[in-house]
Amino acid sequence: MEILSAVSPCSYVPRCLLVKGNANQAPSKLKHVEQVKIPHFKNMFPPLVAAFVALSPICNTPAIAQSVDIQRGATLFGQACIGCHDGGGNIIQPGATLFTKDLERNGVVTEDDIYRITYYGKGRMPGFGESCTPRGQCTFGPRLKEDEIKLLAEFVKLQADQGWPNVASNGD
Repeated sequence: MEILSAVSPCSYVPRCLLVKGNANQAPSKLKHVEQVKIPHFKNMFPPLVAAFVALSPICNTPAIAQSVDIQRGATLFGQACIGCHDGGGNIIQPGATLFTKDLERNGVVTEDDIYRITYYGKGRMPGFGESCTPRGQCTFGPRLKEDEIKLLAEFVKLQADQGWPNVASNGD
């Protein structure tokens, strides 16, 4: 009785080398070795992995970067702004909220406008920029770097456009 048996170490590809012979014969006495040609899947592996990684939502760098920026903006907002602007409101000046209708009414339409006010201050709001002057118009607390104020401006504009859905009082 002849059987086919695998004698190759390439176990990830079934029966990549088949030997015909009697199952009870010693391997040295086998008469005929037949190689079965199987496509080289290992040659296809790198392009398949590259395609998977490129199309994977985990590797979507712009989306990840944007999400990180939004989270960083939210953190900065919680540290520097939420005391007066909890949920986009304004506990000092009710007509100067961070809601779109109030921002537009007060001439604040773009991220650049929000950046300037955050950096230099306006009215009762102190400026938070590192080079903010005059001294009485600027915060006495920690100053923010330019890139931090930019993230804050982006975050405030995004939240205003969405009606402040993502920031609420943390109950402290």
